[in-house]
Amino acid sequence: MDFWDLTIRFFSLSDANVQNVVAGSILLGCVAGCLSTFAYLQKKSLLGDALAHSALPGVGIAFLVVGYKHLPSLLIGAAITAWLGALAVNLVVRKTKIKLDSALGIVLSVLFGLGIVILTHIQKSGAGSQSGLDKFLFGQAAAISGDDVKLLFWVTVVMLTVVVIGFSRFKLLSFDPGFARAIGVNVSWLQFVLTTMLVLAVVVGLQAVGVVLMAAMLMTPAAAARQWTDRLGLMTVLAAAFGMLAGLMGAYVSFLAPKLPTGPWIVIVISVIFGLSLLFAPGRGVVSRWLSHVDQRNKITREHVLKVLYNSGANDKRWADPLGLDQITTMWSFARRELKSALSALRRQGFVMSADGGFHLTDNGVIEGARIVRLHRLWEVYLTQVVNLPPDHVHRDAHDMEHVLTPELEDKLEKLLGRPQFDPHNQEIPYIQGEATK
Repeated sequence: MDFWDLTIRFFSLSDANVQNVVAGSILLGCVAGCLSTFAYLQKKSLLGDALAHSALPGVGIAFLVVGYKHLPSLLIGAAITAWLGALAVNLVVRKTKIKLDSALGIVLSVLFGLGIVILTHIQKSGAGSQSGLDKFLFGQAAAISGDDVKLLFWVTVVMLTVVVIGFSRFKLLSFDPGFARAIGVNVSWLQFVLTTMLVLAVVVGLQAVGVVLMAAMLMTPAAAARQWTDRLGLMTVLAAAFGMLAGLMGAYVSFLAPKLPTGPWIVIVISVIFGLSLLFAPGRGVVSRWLSHVDQRNKITREHVLKVLYNSGANDKRWADPLGLDQITTMWSFARRELKSALSALRRQGFVMSADGGFHLTDNGVIEGARIVRLHRLWEVYLTQVVNLPPDHVHRDAHDMEHVLTPELEDKLEKLLGRPQFDPHNQEIPYIQGEATK
């Protein structure tokens, strides 16, 4: 089959095995993404890592006890040792001076090492029924059955229900456990519930992504969602959605290339989602912050040009006399390319016109230029009269503030200072009626 035939076959869900893998991967991504939010906000993302690695010896011990590969028994064993790992972390932090991150590292390495030893012993014992135990390291989503999907579905429903019902309390636990404790919330019980749900998420995810990769599913979705929002509810929904998308696309790529297991691809996809979020999320993304910085820098340049053009004609109120590029650059240290770009933008905004090989302010440009000069000089007055700085120390601060003062702050400054007519250098403060149309 070619690429399109495989794609149609996958998304049509006509294959029963594909249905199980897709459903299991999506459900796992949903529950792991949702729970990762609270672990992330409590700075306990590594707890998921410790729990996942702590589950491995439970798989091996359960096999030794039962004597064959019985999945429910293996998952119960994994849950028990994962919980013991959580208790061990808590005990180390409470009874010693070791900090949480170090305690997590100790428990993770010790229990994971123990699990590797047990699995190695089982493999060397020659037991024929041990085949496939090593898949718990990296997962084997293709082995997910209809019964596994049903189990995962009900686990997901129960955990999402608990999250919805206890959302406000989990929110308190994540942001201010001290306040939660003060108003009578049982913080220890909430932490127990959250840890239990993380253990369950780890256990049900072992078959899909394995011990080693499950940690990523309990960290990365929340880290990606955090780039997009400051609201906990939306962050939780986004983290669950990212987890589900990673599950779907990981299963899809694995279906296209059967030799590539689903678990690692799920982790690769969620890592790609995190990388894209880190780069392009509005407000927090690297690219968006860079674009915002460039936009702010260009805005400041445009305002400097307006201020120069306004001051050049302020003495005789003649703002229609054009100034050439060379004249403007002598009044302010503009880079020639930036100056041309700023003048072009100001022409599009209707603040500047070109004439006789030069540029001059329009009526709106005069109003806007006066506004910038006014903000600068008002701030100088404020610094000298209220902060009591000497007049020769206020120009640079005013130069920075003129670009960020809002109309509301301008009104407050005018009222506070009594609408002054001159700045500390005896220069007139321009008050021009009208608003510039941007």
